[in-house]
Amino acid sequence: MSLIQSKINASAATLTKNRTEDSITPGSGMCVTCVDGCIGMCEIGKSAYRGHEVIYPQPFGVITTASEKKYPVDYGDFNIMGTAVGAFGIEADSDKAIFPNVNLEVHFGQDKGIKFHYPWIIPGIGSTNIAKNNWEGLAIGSALAGTGLTIGENVVGMDPESVIENGKIIDTVDLKRRVSLYKDHQRNGYGAIIVQANVEDTRLGVQEYAIEKLGVEIVELKWGQGAKDIGGEVKIKDLKKAQLLYKRGYVVLPDPTDPDVIRAFEHGAFKEFERHSRVGMVTEESFAKRVDELRKAGAKYIFLKTGAYRPADLARAIVFASKYKCDLLTVDAAGGGTGMSPWRMMNEWGIPPIELHSLLYQYAHHLAQNKKYVPALALAGGFTFEDQIFKGLALGAPYVKLIGMARSPIAAAMVGKTIGRAVKENQLPVYVERFGSSIDEIFVTAHHLRKELGNEAFEKLPPGAIGLYTYYERLGQGLRQLMCGSRKFTLNYITRDDIGALTQDAARISGIQYLMDLDKAEVDQLLNS
Repeated sequence: MSLIQSKINASAATLTKNRTEDSITPGSGMCVTCVDGCIGMCEIGKSAYRGHEVIYPQPFGVITTASEKKYPVDYGDFNIMGTAVGAFGIEADSDKAIFPNVNLEVHFGQDKGIKFHYPWIIPGIGSTNIAKNNWEGLAIGSALAGTGLTIGENVVGMDPESVIENGKIIDTVDLKRRVSLYKDHQRNGYGAIIVQANVEDTRLGVQEYAIEKLGVEIVELKWGQGAKDIGGEVKIKDLKKAQLLYKRGYVVLPDPTDPDVIRAFEHGAFKEFERHSRVGMVTEESFAKRVDELRKAGAKYIFLKTGAYRPADLARAIVFASKYKCDLLTVDAAGGGTGMSPWRMMNEWGIPPIELHSLLYQYAHHLAQNKKYVPALALAGGFTFEDQIFKGLALGAPYVKLIGMARSPIAAAMVGKTIGRAVKENQLPVYVERFGSSIDEIFVTAHHLRKELGNEAFEKLPPGAIGLYTYYERLGQGLRQLMCGSRKFTLNYITRDDIGALTQDAARISGIQYLMDLDKAEVDQLLNS
């Protein structure tokens, strides 16, 4: 069996399993013996009675999902290099070069006017229920931590309370709520709220509205993401809402205005409609025009996000971002996390993280060598912990300034929310109760936040926000420790030789030196001195 593989025909993502779990045909994923009379627990069987519904991870609205596919090279194929000598970014003094003194601040944008306390960002979560239902925690937690949060696609179009006249947005409830939850908790100018747009958002004038009416300074053009190579999707359980979205111009399947479809839905033949976004049609002319429109509308900073497309599209993204002076380019690799993407597509399309991020470095370096402007870069695609963050920053140094994460921040916010509800209901599981029975006892950052914000403001914090803030605090301390061990006390001193490749394949793909080849010149000099 190939080592490059993903599970076929059975997965927790699609709520399917094989009957003969220990005996599976590798190529097809089918049971070795497929028996007449089986009720159909596998993906083939479930597709026989639920059809296209089984394309998507389930249950929609309460999960995030990412690929199960094992790629030949990943960030685990690199190790972080420490040293016993010197210090960069601080005086080489054992009393000063301690890990709490590592500075994780990052300033970027053409004018370096965007400042984050931490070198990471949530790169775009939009209209799915999982994002909407956890927005309080995500927005307030991100704002308090001083990091970036991107409002993803379709938020305005999905809002039943949006007021749209002549095809343009006039007023909206959900987008206003999402922006204000962040801005009301932002401190000392750190962090940023970004409004993203796809084809439908652009037609509705969402970004112009956000700039003019909501005071948003940063907007992002979206070409795609790592989870899928089509537009955004959600499921709709309400017929009236499906009809509203159809009227607003979305692709809704099946047609919610068809009398036969309406009857089938009302009789329970199916439970959910699918709402799909259109795919964009990128040209340099249209890109340049849109950037110009947004600048004239008052956008202070413009970002671009692209997905795990083929190399020519990655080159196109960084060249356009360079030529039209974008402030950040986010590159999201295959396998990424999402609220709803076709399951097989998520596993089987696109360029994986190490390959895509290595190509990005090559293209950025080429532009820099030719004296071209290189925008700040952000890498995304399965990052969750401080070691991966360090490796991503090193792999793309000096051009990569941020790491994009979505699934793990959502998980932290969800756990915080769940613990808060359990505290209120006095139903804490033993696993958590051993730390205490109150918010102040359970969350390790609670004392700090209460002191910093004051009792009244702290009591109003949603537990989801405390969960995200606390998760970020852990990442920050972990990253400081790793950077201290490499003797790098500010982010701009991280270089590509701060990591070493564990295999020749990883070295060949990334351009990072194989461990056995590191420091050769210095070693020879030391041995021969």
